[in-house]
Amino acid sequence: MSPASTEASTVVGADAAVPVTDSRMVPGGPGYRRMSFALFLAGVATFALLYSTQALLPLISGEFGVAASDASWTVAAATGGLALFVLPMSALSERFGRRTVMTASLAVAVTVGVLVPLAPSLGALVALRALQGAALAGLPASATAYLAEEVGPRALVTAIGLFVAGNSVGGMSGRVITGWVAQEWGWRIAVAVIGGIAVACAVAFRLLLPAPRHFRAGSLRPRVLARTVRDHLSDPLLRRLYAIGALFMTVFGGVYTVIGYRLTEAPFSLPQGIIGSIFLVYLVGTVSASTAGRLVGRLGRRGALYAGGATTAAGLLLSLAGSLPLVLLGLVLITAGFFAGHAVASSAVSRTATHGRAQASALYQSAYYVGSSAGSTAGAAAFHAGGWAGTVGVGLLAVLGVVTITVLGTRAARTERRLATAA
Repeated sequence: MSPASTEASTVVGADAAVPVTDSRMVPGGPGYRRMSFALFLAGVATFALLYSTQALLPLISGEFGVAASDASWTVAAATGGLALFVLPMSALSERFGRRTVMTASLAVAVTVGVLVPLAPSLGALVALRALQGAALAGLPASATAYLAEEVGPRALVTAIGLFVAGNSVGGMSGRVITGWVAQEWGWRIAVAVIGGIAVACAVAFRLLLPAPRHFRAGSLRPRVLARTVRDHLSDPLLRRLYAIGALFMTVFGGVYTVIGYRLTEAPFSLPQGIIGSIFLVYLVGTVSASTAGRLVGRLGRRGALYAGGATTAAGLLLSLAGSLPLVLLGLVLITAGFFAGHAVASSAVSRTATHGRAQASALYQSAYYVGSSAGSTAGAAAFHAGGWAGTVGVGLLAVLGVVTITVLGTRAARTERRLATAA
């Protein structure tokens, strides 16, 4: 068996080649299963908390007497808080460690989660959600940086895909549970139940995640951080990946913020519990995210992004139908395309960055959640102005942006290869 196949290399000395084992985790190796499950649970808690009010927006609108565009701020504030603080939190993880920052972030987020159901007004609810999103900012970038450091390169896409799969399970279970609980006891009890689930996930995460073995503390100096950020933003490939993540999330945020309103109206007129169960389609995202590595292996990174964009666009068009089965099929395709595209783009960021991986991932996450906030607000505003067709129009424009950026990346790669060949 070759050294490469065992994640090992050799160092040639004066007399003989001495094998040096790569101690990073690989599937089937020590700690890999615990690490995967721990970060899966972190992903569950993050998305369950972050989007805990999304399926409940019609009920929140009813209690506070506000329109969809106003209630959508309970989602946009959380994702906006995360987008704003993900870079500072990533800097803290460079100094104090990935596991430490992830643990602290979950602890603060679940604490705020206890207060969210007690919010006396929409303004207080939005403020608490913004604080919760800011606390959760320590999870996404730190998790992908942890994986890039602790997992062998051949397993990185799969490992990140499992973390993203945890996101999809959290998003799904949170919405399904809140839908049925809210139907019986109201949105406040529903949000409190999600907070309790997140506490259990946070405790299990801390107990299971292996201590980092390859982390090297960096600097907290603003000048060093600014230089690292400038380096990443000057990289054309990273800029394209950041834009792709934001645009994919614009589609997803818009669709899932508004879908509850559409399904409560005629011709569907579904009850809250059934609307919550619609989010079971997130299971499709779990599968597509966890198999993103194989998709890249068959089609290449850009081919996988084209496939994700095409699948998402097809789902948007199908969702325009007046038939509930076709709407559900549209949601399945949107979810599959989004999670595949997100897993491919986020793993490409981790592999592209040669230093400051936490900052590289943080910039991606910041763009990603800016896209979520933009999608939530723009999708709700478009729905108010033009119905579901307006929300779909916003989504199709975002998919067009993904395809355009990917085409530009393909052309840039071909130009680089021609220049390299000529040289």
